[in-house]
Amino acid sequence: MSRTLLLWGSINALLAVALGAFGAHGLKHIAADAAWQTWATAAQYHFYHALALLLIGILVREYPRGIVAGRFMLAGIVLFSGSLYLLALTQIKILGVITPLGGVCFLLGWLWLVKIFWPTKRA
Repeated sequence: MSRTLLLWGSINALLAVALGAFGAHGLKHIAADAAWQTWATAAQYHFYHALALLLIGILVREYPRGIVAGRFMLAGIVLFSGSLYLLALTQIKILGVITPLGGVCFLLGWLWLVKIFWPTKRA
């Protein structure tokens, strides 16, 4: 078990719930529909990947290379969800350039897990 990944997963799950609630109960009533949808997407991916961090934190003792996947997931949360939260609040369009980098980090994290769990032939 990785206490660090479990801590980051817990913090991010807390933030995802809090930010999702803020979006649903505050932002939704004052922001344009497009901004609200952007916020909702950020919160959704934030929460999914916070749960992934928790799972990886549990599995890392058995699969130590999983720590790399956890780092990719954390970077993805910051870059993908973080840029979308900021974009929804500020409408600064250039922030949208950062979002795909976070998406790539998510994909690399999941790909790393596939690599770890992919069955190999044993001689």
